[in-house]
Amino acid sequence: MPPDEPGLNLDPVVANRGVHKGALLAGIISVVVLADYLSKEWVVANIPMYSRHSVIGDFLRLTYTHNPGAAFGMNIGEHSRLFFLALALIALIALFLIYRTTPRQDVLRLIAVVLISAGAIGNILDRLRYEAGVVDFIDVGIGDWRFWTFNVADSAVSVGAVLLLISFWREERRARGEGNEPAAD
Repeated sequence: MPPDEPGLNLDPVVANRGVHKGALLAGIISVVVLADYLSKEWVVANIPMYSRHSVIGDFLRLTYTHNPGAAFGMNIGEHSRLFFLALALIALIALFLIYRTTPRQDVLRLIAVVLISAGAIGNILDRLRYEAGVVDFIDVGIGDWRFWTFNVADSAVSVGAVLLLISFWREERRARGEGNEPAAD
């Protein structure tokens, strides 16, 4: 894509004008937080606690539960909700600093940081609203082999974390001069 053509270019080394960081931030956070909030509200209103509802056989189910801890069932006891609330707020500050220092041409890193932030905000809202903790409901697995139950915000954090790792890996490769090989025919 020539530098003067608009579009979403995920290559951070392309010398184009980049994205409008504020629009990217507002757009992704709005979509993720709204989808997370509405999906959790629907689950709380329509699915009894701990009941299982098949979506795609046994592979994908909706199972409404609350998680006072953090991702992957991490729990430190009775103060988990407040501890992970404070930790999430600290993480948001760190993510904001990364966001501020990331050039607008590094679209991949910006998307990653904003996805993680949006997911953190979604789960922070739950920690403030529900003493029982974050609403989780997406239940994936086969038979007794199940992944931890999660939600839309957790998905945004996970996708953002993978994209952030890719962004750092690509930056490291560029720094070592490995990213400049000619394309194979």
